[in-house]
Amino acid sequence: MSEFSLDGKTAVITGGASGIGKAIAQKFARKGAHVSLLEINKDAAQETVDEIIAAGGKASAHQCNVANQNEVIAVIENITKAGDIDILVNNAGIAHIGNIEATSGDDLDRLYQVNIKGVYNCMYASLKHMKAKGGVVLNMASIASSVGISDRFAYSMTKGAVLTMTYSVAKDYLDAGIRCNCISPARIHTPFVDGFIAKNYPGKEAEMFEKLSKTQPIGRMGTPEEVANLALFLCSNEAAFITGTDFPIDGGFIKLNG
Repeated sequence: MSEFSLDGKTAVITGGASGIGKAIAQKFARKGAHVSLLEINKDAAQETVDEIIAAGGKASAHQCNVANQNEVIAVIENITKAGDIDILVNNAGIAHIGNIEATSGDDLDRLYQVNIKGVYNCMYASLKHMKAKGGVVLNMASIASSVGISDRFAYSMTKGAVLTMTYSVAKDYLDAGIRCNCISPARIHTPFVDGFIAKNYPGKEAEMFEKLSKTQPIGRMGTPEEVANLALFLCSNEAAFITGTDFPIDGGFIKLNG
């Protein structure tokens, strides 16, 4: 078996229709995994699945609101009818900009439902199916999990919870042979970033893109493919000695800023 192979493995990936999630799904499929995409927008997920299949990979799309525990349990139960779940990637998430005074109770609840409860729901539904033979859980945290970011109160709160949930699951499931890690990206160039800039800085897109890029000491944003490469390593057998760890992929942001 070649290095970083996922041959014969089933990987459940949330939020896999675009950006980082799509890059992870495509990478895992190229490495031999059957990827099951959980997406609230099934049409978008099906587009990614069609691309994967056209490239010779194996994939399926499942409409699911990760904030709804009953939906998540039902989808996971359906997936396991075809076999074990070997890998769970909790990638689905939403953002909010604002300090605490600019964060309403509704804003906080909305982010909690997806970014915290969504991760909990998927682990809650999947871990019992992974205990028999082990597996890998990979959560998408953020640099905002561990350092202060201006005007990201609610987002930082939720991603801090993802970090500590990762530590807790890694500790509790050692004896079951389940590894649990998380990735903490800085700014990654995704369609979300382009949309955010276009909405908030009309006419100044190029200027703002350059400004945001330079907030990383390395001088640019990361790419979804770079995050997918790290995800592949952490979910492969080559990372079998790694669990309970957060992996920043941040162009030096955490250690080199300031």
